[in-house]
Parts: sequence; structure tokens; C-alpha cells
Amino acid sequence: MSKDQKPVINLHGKQDPDSKIEAIKNLIFGDNIQSYDAEFEALKEDILNKKKILEDLIEEVGTDLRKSIDDVSTDVNIRITDLENSLATKMEDLDGKSVAKETLGKLLIELGEKVSSK
Repeated sequence: MSKDQKPVINLHGKQDPDSKIEAIKNLIFGDNIQSYDAEFEALKEDILNKKKILEDLIEEVGTDLRKSIDDVSTDVNIRITDLENSLATKMEDLDGKSVAKETLGKLLIELGEKVSSK
């Protein structure tokens, strides 16, 4: 075979399918296939590295978000408890004032009776 001639590959014979693919790649791309393969491998590795970085960032953001939600939940629970206590205190004050009104009413009636009896 001379330098200008390339070996003829029998694509119809019994060959491994991978070798057929390699033969087709060699016919299409020629000698550049190794550089293409190297570039594709570099791109693949770069994509996998960036995927790992993104997954780590997503996990970090998820952790921060869960912590923030827990903090907000705790804060809301504290505020609700404070409001319940405040409401209970104000209701007790109102109950005390209404009792005082009843007592005042009774005292005024008694005073009116004493004044009218004299």
C-alpha cells in the first residue's frame, strides 16, 4: 500500500460493531478524531464538574432555606403565644371591669334605697 492509499475496511464482514463505528469515524473525521475525542472528554469532564458544583450549591441553599423556615416558624409560634397571653390578660381585665360595673350598680341601688328611706 502506498502512502496515499488508505486501507479498505470491509463493513459487510463479521466485525465488532464498535470497530465498525471506529471505521466510520475514521472515514468521516480522519486524523482529527483523537483531538475531537480529547475535546469531548474535556467538555464532558467540565460539565460533570459544574454539575457537581451546582448540586453542592443547591444542597447548601436547601439547607439555608430549611433553617430560615424553621427560624420563621419558631418566631411565628413565639408571637402567637405572646398574642394569646396578651389577649387572655385583656379579657381578664375586661371581666374585672364588668364585675366592677355590676358591683357599682348594686352599690348605687343600695345608696338610692338608703337615701330614699331617710
